[in-house]
Formats: sequence, structure tokens, C-alpha cells
Amino acid sequence: MTDAAASRQPGDASPGDAFHVFDTTLRDGAQREGINLSVADKLTIARHLDDFGVGFIEGGWPGANPRDTEFFRRAREEIDFRHAQLVAFGATRRAGVAAADDPQVRALVDSQAPVVTIVAKAHDRHVELALRTTLEENLAMVRDTVEHLREQGRRVFVDCEHFFDGYLADPEYAKQVVRTAYEAGADVVVLCDTNGGMLPAQVQAVVRTVRADTGARLGIHAQDDSGCAVANTLAAVDAGATHVQCTANGYGERVGNANLFSVVAALQLKYGMKVLPEGALREMTRISHAIAEVVNLTPSTHQPYVGVSAFAHKAGLHASAIKVDPDLYQHIDPELVGNRLRMLVSDMAGRASIELKGQELGIDLGGDRELVGRIVERVKERELRGYSYEAADASFELLLREELLRDGAEGRPRNFFTTESWRAIVENRPDGSHANEATVKLWAKGERIVSTAEGNGPVNALDRALRLALERIYPELAQMELVDYKVRILAGTHGTESTTRVLVSTGDGGGEWSTVGVADNVIAASWQALVDAYTYGLLRAGVEPQG
Repeated sequence: MTDAAASRQPGDASPGDAFHVFDTTLRDGAQREGINLSVADKLTIARHLDDFGVGFIEGGWPGANPRDTEFFRRAREEIDFRHAQLVAFGATRRAGVAAADDPQVRALVDSQAPVVTIVAKAHDRHVELALRTTLEENLAMVRDTVEHLREQGRRVFVDCEHFFDGYLADPEYAKQVVRTAYEAGADVVVLCDTNGGMLPAQVQAVVRTVRADTGARLGIHAQDDSGCAVANTLAAVDAGATHVQCTANGYGERVGNANLFSVVAALQLKYGMKVLPEGALREMTRISHAIAEVVNLTPSTHQPYVGVSAFAHKAGLHASAIKVDPDLYQHIDPELVGNRLRMLVSDMAGRASIELKGQELGIDLGGDRELVGRIVERVKERELRGYSYEAADASFELLLREELLRDGAEGRPRNFFTTESWRAIVENRPDGSHANEATVKLWAKGERIVSTAEGNGPVNALDRALRLALERIYPELAQMELVDYKVRILAGTHGTESTTRVLVSTGDGGGEWSTVGVADNVIAASWQALVDAYTYGLLRAGVEPQG
């Protein structure tokens, strides 16, 4: 082992460098189907990752991709990194070419990134079939590239591609690649499960053996093709790896990579390792969702730790236990990761579910068993008819307030207006186009109002007519807009007469809420959801109802 390698033993690392959280969302994560990041997108994500406190952000492959070259230039000028170091990704020199003369190696230096990751072949068949060179030349390519980049003042990590498959085929050669990279001056040699087929016990055994046989500081890069990327990453840490490569929300090629947020939460909350700056873990849910917005993918509702359903409870048995102690059915306090406990109201709800949901919504049901029992029965009856309150908290809160008023308890009335009638007309014209018109008749503030509007569909026309009728009386409605609309045809025996459920999401710039409507046709169900949406919005805005 060279003196340079000996000086980089994990035990000798500074406290801040003892463990690496390395994010590759901007490179490996961007290879997911459906993700196409602009330079502006990459800069935004880099800022989020730096705020989260990762140690390294791999920005892409300068020289191979003009967009990545531009990203590194702009990142130098526009981002003042507080926690992370920017990493350029590339490959070893080509066979038969000096590292200093290889254009893609030169592009890594020109990127001015302080850290460079180079990918090296660690599988003998890949060397001979993909690189079309000898095993000896491959080792020389690794050694020469690392030494050249070190001479240029760069810190170097080496990703051993297909390492685990290569180890199974020829363990001695795979270990020789690791040894060569480390002795040439690589700070960390990363063992990659490129095909994602390994299992945790295999990963742990291989990492432990390679660490003992090479003395190298090791990292882990796990793909999720077998559904084990997070588990494999933690198994590698158990075996002595001190560098983990992950992507935000598990984005990546095929089924993805080890999920950054699941790995970091496990390390901090389960292993007791401080791998993020103080307070950063509480920002995890927000950052996960913010990155999902940038890549234009809907956040996974059931993602561990950060999904909106990660701490959602539906079964009455769970709710009863949580009422006594939330830890009985939760592995952590959701606030530790910036998430929150949610109670779902459904036909599985019991008294405890209703009471806890009321508390979540800021409504104290006062332990009134008769009132709570009536609410439970009403929820179950409405769910039997097709209503679903799991994703319609606003409609459920309005239901609670109705029952409070019926019971004579304190509560705010929900009738900002009273509907006399509504209708929607779709006209099929000779040229194949359609005209959609709606008329609503209602009472508000003692005034009868008739309003007609056109729209790009019957529901849109109804929405416009309702807003047109009420905005003069309730100007707060001008701040509200529909942000999502979902229709589901429920199981029935009458074909096109089957029950329809509509979910509407509405926002006012400061938040969103969801309402539900159920009827035997989509327009009637939509009207129910719209009425609830604007009623709740006015309550939320602090408006006092007039009639």
C-alpha cells in the first residue's frame, strides 16, 4: 500500500469526513424514465440538496453532455454551497491514451469541480467485451486516471461498476481493481450493484471481505431492481462502508436507486449516526416533495418517512391504540422527519378514529359518546353509498360541523348560500364542436341570484356560474381555484347509471383542501364537491356566513 493510501484510512478521517452522504440525483437519478432536467431544474435541485445537508452532489458528466457542462459553469457562479461539495462524473481514460491527453478526462478538470468520480470496470467480462481491452490495461487505466486527477488537485472517488457481479465471477480481479484505485490515491472506492440483483446478506459478506483484503475505504452504490437498494446500502454500512450513494426519492434508471431519504433517516434515527447538519432531518419531507415538483413527478404517497400516507392510520384498532400512545403503531415520531400523523376516516372507522380526526382538524368532540357514535354511523352509511373521506378532509370537517350544530354544540354554520336549482347543458353543433352552458339559482344574504356561464365542459361551466354568482358577495372566492379533479365510476349493476364519485382539490395560494361528491351522474357529484369546496374555503378564510 502506498503512503498516500495509508494516509486515508477511515479512522484517520476528520470528524466531518468520517461518513459521506453522496447524492447522485442530478446524474443517476435523472436517468429515470420521464425525467428530463433543464439546467435551471438541476440548479434548483442542487440548492435543495445543499439545504438538506448532503456532503456531495454529483452534478453530471461534463464534456459528454453540453447541458451538464453548462450546469457546472453556472453552479460555480450562482450557488454558494453551505454544506455540499460539487462532484463531476466521468470515466477512466481510454485504452492506449494517456490520461492527460484524453478529452473527457480534461473536461472533468475543466469543470473546476473540487471532487471527481470516475467509473471503472470491475467485472472481467465487461473489460474484455465492453472496453475491448485487457485486464492489465484496465488496471492501468484506473491507476493513470486517478493519479492524473490527483495531480490536478482533485479529490477522487472511484465507482467500480458491476462490482458485485464481477466479484462473483472473479473475486481476485475485482479486488485488484479496488486495490489499484485506492493505492493510486482514490479517497473512496465505491462498490456498485449496477444490475440491482444482490441481497443484503450477500452485500454484507462481500463488503466485509473486500475491506479486510484491500484496506480501502469503501462506499456503496445500490440499484433497486430486487427491491433491496436501501437494505443493501445499510448492509454495506454494517460491514464497514463509510460512503453511501443515493438519489432523492429513489429516482434512477429502471426501478431506481437507493432512496436518499430512507437511507439518511435510517442512519440518523435507527443507527444513531449524525450524518446531516442539526435540524436538517425535520426538513426532509418538504425537500422530498419540493424535488418531486421540480422533476414533475407526483410524490409517492406511500414512500417511507416522507409520503403523506407514511403515518396515516385507518383501522379502528390502530386508532384506539394511538389515542393512548401514538408510539404503539408508529416506528418514529413523524415530526422528526417533517411529516405528520393522519387519521383516515372510512367505513373501518371507530370512535377513536373520529375523535382523533376531530383533534387533527381542530374540533374537540368533547368525549360525547352519543355524538361520536352518530358521526361514526353517518360516515359508515355514506361510505356505503360511495363517499370516501380518506382524501377529502374538508368534506369530513363540514360533516363534523353539521353534527355539532344538530347536537346544539358550539360550531359555525355552513350555509353561506342555499341552492335553489342548477342545470348544465351540452350542445352538439353541426361542425362537431360542443358548447357548454350552466345556470345556477341560489340565495345568499337574503338575495336571490341567477347566474349563467359557459365553460370548456359542463362541470367547468357550473364552476364558473357558481363563482360568478357569489364573488360579488364573497370576494374571497377570487383567491380560490380548482387545482385537481378526479372522477371514479363505482361498481354497480346499472351500466351507465352506476354511482359516480368526484374528488375536487382547491387552493387559495396558502394551501389546498379536498372535497367529495357522490351521485348517480358525474355532474351532480361534481356540484356537491364544488359546493363543499367553496363552503370550506370561505370558512378557512374566516368569512362569517350570511345566510
